[in-house]
Formats: sequence, C-alpha cells, structure tokens
Amino acid sequence: MQVYKTKGIILRTLKYGETSIITTAYTELFGIQTYIVKGVRQSSKKSQGKANYFQPSAILEMEVYHNTLKNLQFIKNYSWAHLYNHILFDVVKNSVANYIIELVQHGLKQPEANPELFYLIEDTLKQIDNGSSTLVSNLPIYFTLHLSSELGFQIQGNYSEETPILDLKEGFFVATIPLHPYYVEGSSAAAISSIHSIQFYNDLENIKLNRNTRRLLLQHLQQYMALHIADFGELKSLTVLQEVLS
Repeated sequence: MQVYKTKGIILRTLKYGETSIITTAYTELFGIQTYIVKGVRQSSKKSQGKANYFQPSAILEMEVYHNTLKNLQFIKNYSWAHLYNHILFDVVKNSVANYIIELVQHGLKQPEANPELFYLIEDTLKQIDNGSSTLVSNLPIYFTLHLSSELGFQIQGNYSEETPILDLKEGFFVATIPLHPYYVEGSSAAAISSIHSIQFYNDLENIKLNRNTRRLLLQHLQQYMALHIADFGELKSLTVLQEVLS
C-alpha cells in the first residue's frame, strides 16, 4: 500500500479499543478520511501526549496509507503543521473553532478532495487563533457564506434599495418578499451582503455588529445551509457560540 504525505484538519476523534483512536480528518489530498491511530492512549512515556494531536481543529502533517477500496485508513507518522497559540485555551476562540469544524462535518456529504476548501478551513482556523475579538466574532458568518460558495450555492446579488430582501430558498437578493417564510430583510440582509462581499479577513474588523445581530445572522445562515443541504441537521455548537460571542 502506498504512503502519501498530506496535511489534515481533525474533525472528530473517538476512542477505539484500549489504547487506540479512530479519527476523521479533512485532508488536502483525499478530502474526508477516517484513520485508525494505534497506541496513542497508552500510559507509557513514548505515548504520553500523543492523543493531543487529534483534538478537533488540530492541523497536522501526516504520512498516511491510502487504499481507495477501504473506508478505514492508517496513519504512519504525524506532526504539527501549525501550533495554536489560543484556540485550545481561549473559550471564545475555541467555541468559534468548534462551530467551524461542526459546520464542515454537517456540510460535506461527499469525501472527495477540494484543495480550495481545505485552504479556506485552514486559513480560517489560523485567523481565529490570532485575530482580534471583532474579527473572530464576525468569522463564523464570513466562513458560513464562503463555505456555501465552495459547496456550489453561493448567494447571488447584493443588498440595495432595489433588492432589499435576501431570499434564502433561492439564494438571491430580490425586490419583493417571496411567497415562503425563508427570507431576510432590513439591517440583517444588509449585514449579510456586506460580509459576503469581503475578500480579505482583515476587512472583518470594519464590520460592527452587536451580539443580538450576530446571533440572528447565524440563525438565518443555518437555515440557509439546511435549505440547500439534505439532512443538514442542527448544529450543537451554535447555541454555545451565540452565548459567547460579544
């Protein structure tokens, strides 16, 4: 079986047997993959701390065995591709990172590789780690909008006097209220349009939103994702995120 080098972002990890784990990662080369990692939960000095590599949101350099005919793969070697300064310890940044990871899990229904999406997730996690409170608080909205674009249902148009309503079902800014209840209007529609038009993370510093507005926008965007992704489900991390965002 051939060995490949790839970066991977850890999405989920479960205990397996007495000393091992099963971890799911979004990899640069292969998309979503599930791996058995043996011996990382042993109490020996050699294994001490190895389970920390497989916390959700960890970004790793990995050497992996890959067989397209198998659902479970194996990791040969692994190391940090990026060491976080704050995400694993800061309550707000950890909550935002958990939201990003859970959103990816709910949004990706196919395992195929998408390098551009991988880089979006990787860059977003790094921005969370080092960003200011305003940038970090706006990032969940920004990432959700850009994830929808990568998945093929990008919001079209912009908020204006002529098109002041965002039709969540159709994904368009429109002139009149649609005949269904899935739409956003007023300041919320304007805020989504402003964030959607941003090309650089640093520009999120200029978007000033209060806590209630952010909570409302995230609810609207979860509804938007659910309308466009079959079996999207509820995000457990959303309630926590809405509580901690300033």
